[in-house]
Amino acid sequence: MRESWFLLLRNLKEFWRTFRQNKLGLVGGLLVLIALLAAIFAPVLTPYDPSEIIRDENNRALTFAPPEVHGILGTDDAGHDVWSQLIFGARISITVGFLAGFIAMFVGSSLGILAGYFGGRTDTIIMRITDILLVIPDLPLLLVLVATIRQMELRISPLVVLIIVIGLLYWTSTARLIRSQVLTIKERQFVARARAIGAGHWHIIRNHILPQLTPLIVTNTVLILSTAILIESGLAFLGLGDPTRPSWGTMLNFAFERSAISNGAWWFYLPPGLAILWVSLGCILLGNILEEMLNPRLASHHLEGERGMIAVADTESRI
Repeated sequence: MRESWFLLLRNLKEFWRTFRQNKLGLVGGLLVLIALLAAIFAPVLTPYDPSEIIRDENNRALTFAPPEVHGILGTDDAGHDVWSQLIFGARISITVGFLAGFIAMFVGSSLGILAGYFGGRTDTIIMRITDILLVIPDLPLLLVLVATIRQMELRISPLVVLIIVIGLLYWTSTARLIRSQVLTIKERQFVARARAIGAGHWHIIRNHILPQLTPLIVTNTVLILSTAILIESGLAFLGLGDPTRPSWGTMLNFAFERSAISNGAWWFYLPPGLAILWVSLGCILLGNILEEMLNPRLASHHLEGERGMIAVADTESRI
């Protein structure tokens, strides 16, 4: 037991030692961490409830009040505190984006492994479905599905609908990527030896193929999170979010519908847009460094490139 903990701590220390050497990776991890902490501690960081109406001395709603008049980011057209909406909106946007991203990665990875390993009719069916979904434009299909599900008057939260629809439509690129890797891995000698000693299909997938795919799956999970957050924000901006629960996309929707630009209320529409950029950029930077660290081929290429640059610099200095 002690040896297992010692090995775990040693691996974590090695991971941190390598991770902290990449400045962009640190920046990406810091951006994502700040967003997560803001979502978790939203009640502590906000002085008002997002639905609370701020009033002046005459008991009138303080509408479109700039930051110089009220709080950190002023108020919106209804008198709600924009800072409180922004922080609580992080909970909705991040939750929907992360859950949808994990669903897309799980579905894409599972189908990609099945298609690549078993091949034949299984591969043909999965890849033809993938091709069909890739041909259909994403945004119109999302709009149709979300609108149709809502018209069915099911007792499902609009946020749950967004999570399911985004997760079940954005697995296609992951499935094709995983399939191509499985086609290569299953032809290697260690897989052939496992088959020779009588190992079953699921044993080979679980113990030989899946560990080889884990770095790729982890990296793509982080990268697809940014896509899922952008999609959720875009759908919410188009009016398909939950209007009773503030998210960054819903805030942008309200800002444009209620003439925030014409009124010069930059504090209403600019912060949620920057928040979306903040999390998306953090996920992309973090995903890139994780891909470099978890993929031995990329790490070796990066090391060879650094050695080549050092050798060139040394040669030039001698000349």
